[in-house]
Amino acid sequence: MKNLFKALANFNEEVPTIHEDTKGYNYTYANLNTIFKVIKPLLKTHGLGFTQLLNGKNLKTIIFHIDSGEFLESEVEIPQDVKLASMNTFQVMGSAITYYRRYSLSAALGLITDKDIDAKGEEVKTLPVFTSANFEKAKKANATIEMIKKNYTISPAIEKEYLTFIK
Repeated sequence: MKNLFKALANFNEEVPTIHEDTKGYNYTYANLNTIFKVIKPLLKTHGLGFTQLLNGKNLKTIIFHIDSGEFLESEVEIPQDVKLASMNTFQVMGSAITYYRRYSLSAALGLITDKDIDAKGEEVKTLPVFTSANFEKAKKANATIEMIKKNYTISPAIEKEYLTFIK
């Protein structure tokens, strides 16, 4: 495996971040064609190749060193029970295969093909809790339940109590 690992290490030193603003569900990524355009010349330069085969319900990705025949493989099961709006069964399967090809190949080659949003999650603003201690102030401000819910977390019991209080 010495030849394969050396070639992969050299490949990884040269391969850029591959990102394109193809839109997904709340994220962007590089599509498979864009990934191929970037990696194929670099794979050839380093004596590497790959193939991706369907094996029953699984997708097998094989990365190989051309001269030595050394190879790494990984296999992932493609979910069969997925339903997507406005797509028939065959379209859903085609979409799943493309998705798993992109991410399996990216993982096997150590590619970065989408924006790293894992550490950039939006901060969730926690609202203060509305309690009976807030009733007088809210009543003076003519606050409706809708106004209170925009600025506070309010339990159903306190909401009911407040509505009785302001009558």
